[in-house]
Amino acid sequence: MGTVVHKPGRELGDPKELLLGFLDYYRSVVIRKVAGLPDAELRASRLPSGWTPLELLKHLAYMERRWLCWGFRAEQLPDPHGDEDQAGRWHAGPGDTAASLIAALRAAGEQTRAIASAAELTDVSAPGGRFRDDDPRPLPTLAWILTYVLQEYARHAGHLDVAREVIDGATGELSGSSARGKPGGRASGREGAGPTMMR
Repeated sequence: MGTVVHKPGRELGDPKELLLGFLDYYRSVVIRKVAGLPDAELRASRLPSGWTPLELLKHLAYMERRWLCWGFRAEQLPDPHGDEDQAGRWHAGPGDTAASLIAALRAAGEQTRAIASAAELTDVSAPGGRFRDDDPRPLPTLAWILTYVLQEYARHAGHLDVAREVIDGATGELSGSSARGKPGGRASGREGAGPTMMR
C-alpha cells in the first residue's frame, strides 16, 4: 500500500505546509485503513448508514477535486459528482477497485499540493467552476478550503477506523490488518450516503 506518511514535525510553523502535511498524513491513514481488506468487505457495509469502504474512498477522491480543482481553480470537470448516484448517495460501481481509487486519491493529493504551491493561503477561489459569479456568499480562500478538506479526511478516517474494527478488530491510525489495539489505548487512532456532509 506504499510508504507510511507521518505527521508533520512539531517544529513546523508554516501554515500551508502544516495543512498540506496533515492532508498527506490523513490520506495515508485512509489508505492504510483499507489495506488487506478482501473485495467483498470493501463492497459491503457493516454500519446502519449503509456506506462501504470503497464508496468512502471514491467520495474522498472526488471531494478533494471538487474543492481544489473545480472550486478554487474553477476548472471544468466532466463529472464533479461522479462519486454519487442519481439520489445523491455515495456509489462505487463494479469497475471501481481499491487500487484504482487509491491511485485517484494519490493523484488528487498531488493536484492539491501543486495548486497550493502556486497560490497564497489568502487567495480567493475563482468563480466559474463550483462557485458562481453571483454567489451570495463570500468565495472561500485557499486556507478555508484546505482546512475544510483536512477535516473531511480526518472525520472519514475515524469512520473507517470504526468500520475496520467491526470487520476484523484492527484499530489505530497507521494500522492495517496486522494491528490490534485497545479502545482508548496508544494504538488507537482515532460529505451523501455516509454521515451528513457538505459536498
